[in-house]
Amino acid sequence: MLSRVADAIYWLNRYVERAENVARFVDVNLNLLLDTPVGTAQQWEPLIVTTGDREEFLERYGEATAENVLHFLTFDRKSSNSILSSVKSARENARSVREIISSEVWEQANSFYLMMEEAAKDEANLDLYSFYPQVKLASHLFSGVMHATMSHSEGWHFGRMGRLLERADKTARILDVKYYILLPSVDYVGSPLDDLLWISLLKSASAYEMYRKSAKRITPSGITNFLLFNRDFPRSIQYCLLGAEDSLHQISGTPLGKWRLNSERTLGRLRASLEYSTLEDIMAEGLHEYLDGFQANLNEVDFCIYKDFVALPLETIA
Repeated sequence: MLSRVADAIYWLNRYVERAENVARFVDVNLNLLLDTPVGTAQQWEPLIVTTGDREEFLERYGEATAENVLHFLTFDRKSSNSILSSVKSARENARSVREIISSEVWEQANSFYLMMEEAAKDEANLDLYSFYPQVKLASHLFSGVMHATMSHSEGWHFGRMGRLLERADKTARILDVKYYILLPSVDYVGSPLDDLLWISLLKSASAYEMYRKSAKRITPSGITNFLLFNRDFPRSIQYCLLGAEDSLHQISGTPLGKWRLNSERTLGRLRASLEYSTLEDIMAEGLHEYLDGFQANLNEVDFCIYKDFVALPLETIA
């Protein structure tokens, strides 16, 4: 497969996943405000922290009001991580590889983009409580269409790998933000408000129902363990790394357990470091410190994938 094509399919899926995750963060926060006790200050800045855009936002907008944050995360064309920008980038990548992807995948990417453009024209009158679920549904449709209409060959595996790495990054970010930022004071630890915020974290990862089926109580350690280590839930970090590693080996042709490329070694080390850790190990290191390092290592995986498959011709690894 041409490196240009591989890169486009990889980022097509990352951008669609990014749009969905941002929509999920915002949707959960909007509904959380309805359940938050009267007198509790609204919190919008953590959403900016979650996407990693805090410095850019403060420089351009200043105050993290609901209006500013919602526009920045949803329709700001200058922000590369806004939903509109992500969907536009996804469409551009899809258009560049129309001869490779199925017509249904292109149609869904294009429909997603047109839906966002229409919504942007009427931003002031938008029903936000129905809009963000529509964004999530459009992303799910894209993923389902790609799974059902494309051969599960190299192109499909590049897309799956991109989607899972993006998802692992966002799960790590929401867990990190909850642990450090959301509570207005340490005095609230263990309070009903604390429980409500942990539930909102689960909902941000679409994990609330699945977590409750496996655990009876809402506890910080139980939730952290579920989002880090569960091998069956598709938004846990462990699940994402295992799936991404599988796709990477399918692309390279290297058997699982062996490594031929820098990207395989880097991703394998990251997956193994999590797989052979315990929650106690991570808490002893510090959850924030661990997650911060994890995100840096995930960026290194992305860079190695670029070097192995995009920066150099694939013939060099044949």
